[in-house]
Amino acid sequence: MVSGDPQVFEITWLTLRVTGVATLISVVIGIPLGTLLALRRFIGQRTLMALIYTGMGLPPTVVGLWVSLFLWRTGPLGALRLIYTPTAMVIAQAIIAVPLVAGLTVAALQQLPPKLRLQVMALGASRWQLIRLLLREARLGLLAAVMAGFGGVVSEVGAASMVGGNILGETRVLTTAIMLEVSRGHFDLALALSFILLALAFAVIALLTTAQQRRRPA
Repeated sequence: MVSGDPQVFEITWLTLRVTGVATLISVVIGIPLGTLLALRRFIGQRTLMALIYTGMGLPPTVVGLWVSLFLWRTGPLGALRLIYTPTAMVIAQAIIAVPLVAGLTVAALQQLPPKLRLQVMALGASRWQLIRLLLREARLGLLAAVMAGFGGVVSEVGAASMVGGNILGETRVLTTAIMLEVSRGHFDLALALSFILLALAFAVIALLTTAQQRRRPA
């Protein structure tokens, strides 16, 4: 990065794109799903909750395998030709992150005082006003959910390698590049790439942590 290696910049930029889009998708899906599970009662809720909590510990290689089977040329979605593309990596990483965001969203909302919902409803608030207020009250936990989702995708290597193929200039990200250089015995380059990855992860988490702490109640 310091020497201006274009390949390093390309790998770093692709890492930011893939992890950023995957995290955004996980937030868009995970927070509404977690809110639904925390605030509503419906048939199959416990089963869905069990699936979410199972997904929080789902091995990335399992996700990579199933996504590969679906996206492979002979698979159900093979006609889309997404295998070994950044899009396939985003799909796999979003699947990994959604359960993390949804599960922590459920936990954040369920930790709110039980009487709060009754008090808000007694004041005549609509359902949407109630949901907005509860989400605002649980904002610290929701930011923690976003951080967990980002952490889950930025450090992931198994699924990214399986569905992306680790192709230079196409799908090689920092984690897969580190894995490749270690296998080649280039530990100095792998160590340098690891520092870049750690710096990126620290910068993003630091920004989210700053936003979280600013919103702490006095």
